[in-house]
Amino acid sequence: QVQLVESGGGLVQAGGSLRLSCAASGLIFSNYAMGWFRQAPGKEREFVAAISRGGMITGYAESVKGRFTISRDNAKNTVYLQQASLKPEDTAVYYCAARRAYSGRYFTDGYDYWGQGTQVTVSS
Repeated sequence: QVQLVESGGGLVQAGGSLRLSCAASGLIFSNYAMGWFRQAPGKEREFVAAISRGGMITGYAESVKGRFTISRDNAKNTVYLQQASLKPEDTAVYYCAARRAYSGRYFTDGYDYWGQGTQVTVSS
């Protein structure tokens, strides 16, 4: 059974930083591209960042480019999202997701498995 468990969310002031983690189990982690998504109250879930299965290629939404960094440790079956210069509009539930990958690219949609999410709240 595949499980993705996010952690690291919390309340932070604008301009602050957080590091989200997502621990994966029940799959061969290095076969999966990983992504982070978020959903703010009253809004649809949106793509934030993604990383190829080997970690060499990453992609970001324009709204977070230059502030967020996605990385992974395949030895620990974990993907991270380092968040810096946080803004109130970054407030959302953040979800990690896994997609079976047969090439070294990242994906912005079509994910197979999802975590339960972790809340990030940025105060002004």
